Formats: sequence, structure tokens, C-alpha cells
Amino acid sequence: MIELYILLIASIGAGIVAVEIKDLLASAISLGIVGFSVAIIFILVQAPDLAIVQIVVEVLTVIIFVAVILKTTHIDTTLENKMEVRDYLTKGVFVIFGIFFLIFSISALKELPEFGKPIMKIASHYLAKGFEEIKAANQVAAVILDFRGYDTLGEATVLFTSVIGVLTILRKIGKKK
Repeated sequence: MIELYILLIASIGAGIVAVEIKDLLASAISLGIVGFSVAIIFILVQAPDLAIVQIVVEVLTVIIFVAVILKTTHIDTTLENKMEVRDYLTKGVFVIFGIFFLIFSISALKELPEFGKPIMKIASHYLAKGFEEIKAANQVAAVILDFRGYDTLGEATVLFTSVIGVLTILRKIGKKK
């Protein structure tokens, strides 16, 4: 479980970089690293449904952030030619961080079971006792809304929050009808 701690530290480090760095594009990429670290943590703790939601939300938000940043900012070519030591240090930190992230991502993906091999033993309890305990004819709805109700609420909250964030970013300021 050392991977969890390392991914947590990497996530916190990327979050700090996202807040402190002046380059908006690098900040959006760092924020994406935080989200993908969380998705890999979900995979390691055997919550693949949360990992899928997290990956979808991260991909969409990073794409939208990058599109908005590229659309709303411009690069001054006179400053682009002046590379300082700090720029090389920042790029070096990102390369090193990216390599570590790739290594731990590969180790996390190796922990996944073979395709078609069940890892969730609790599913047999859902199928065997679902009708007796809940009295629901639809077992899928029973699992989603009763057995895993808090999990479903968490996923809905993540999706709702991401939609609100996207709408906030893409709205026109001062738009009146």
C-alpha cells in the first residue's frame, strides 16, 4: 500500500504546483495530474466505478481548461526567446514528476485483475439477498440506490460539481438578455 501514500504525496505536490505556478497551461496540467492520481487511488482501493467517473471528469475538465486557456491567452514572442534558469528548472521538475507518475500508474494498473475475473465478492451477496432485504424487483436499481446509495450520491455530486465548474468557466461575464 506504499503506492497509495506515494500517489497521495504526488497529488498534493501537483496541487501545490497548480496553485503556485504562473503559467496557466502548466497549472491546468498539474490539476489534471491531481485528478488522475485520485483515479489511480480509486483503482488501487478497488473502486473502479469511482475511477471511471473520475477519469471522465478529469479528461473533460482538462480539455476544457486547456481550450479556454489557449483561447483567452496569448504568448509574447519577445519573452518566449528569453529562457531563464527558472524555466529549465520548472520543466525539469515536470519531467521528473511525469516519470514518477508514469511509473506508479503502471504499477497501479498491474494490480488490476485479469479481464473477466471477479474481484468483488460482495456481488454474490447482492444477488442472493437483494430481493429478500430490499423487496425490489429490479436488482440493478436495488444495488445502485440502496446497497451503494452513498457511492451513487458521491458520483452524482462529482458530476454536478464538474458541470457547474464548466458552466462557470464558459459563461460570458455580464451577459444580459
